[in-house]
Amino acid sequence: MERAAVFDVDGTLVDTNHLHVTTWWEAFRQTGHRVPMHAVHRAVGLGSTDLIAHLLGDDRDKDRDAELSAAHKALYGQYFDRLPPLRDADRLLRRLAREGWRVVLATSAGGAELSALRRAISADDAIDATASADDVDEGKPAPEPVEHALELAGVPAERAVFVGDTVWDMRAGTRAGVRCVGVLCGGIPRADLLDAGAQAVYDDPAHLLATLADSPLADVPGGPDTHPRTG
Repeated sequence: MERAAVFDVDGTLVDTNHLHVTTWWEAFRQTGHRVPMHAVHRAVGLGSTDLIAHLLGDDRDKDRDAELSAAHKALYGQYFDRLPPLRDADRLLRRLAREGWRVVLATSAGGAELSALRRAISADDAIDATASADDVDEGKPAPEPVEHALELAGVPAERAVFVGDTVWDMRAGTRAGVRCVGVLCGGIPRADLLDAGAQAVYDDPAHLLATLADSPLADVPGGPDTHPRTG
């Protein structure tokens, strides 16, 4: 009985949310938009097009979306060589891999950005697959990214957990029918994550790792003796 642990990346495994806030804010400023940083923070976790639509509305000049996205990409790209992993993110993924979980990343990042994030996590040996928003028609909070991750893992929803840091993650996971676990290291309040569908909320990957046996992951059918791994 395979089990899947699906992870969001930004704000969940790598401490990048506030970098995204700053670089999106600057991208909006450069293109003539005044968007409060707190509003940008609440939108982080959406794909670029959805984030722009969420913050500027449908009556914006959509012809400038590509310019906005390109500005953010260029600004954020300056940090690719020093993205900081969150505490024990690598140890958490490796622990789950050793216990027979299929570990899949579900992220809106792609290309050079995804490569930089994976370098920051430094646990490629524990990661089975990556589901990008580029692979689906709709990004979070639609369920498709999580559903695609489950397809890659070859695991049904009832034997999976999705770990994320935003309300978009929790809504996507809930709609996909998986157990959802929230982390606070992305800066979103505990109550918001619980309201959006989190069964439990932890401070960060280190906190989840330390309490794994009492977390919702312990309730997923299957067990570490079914398909154990080495390494």
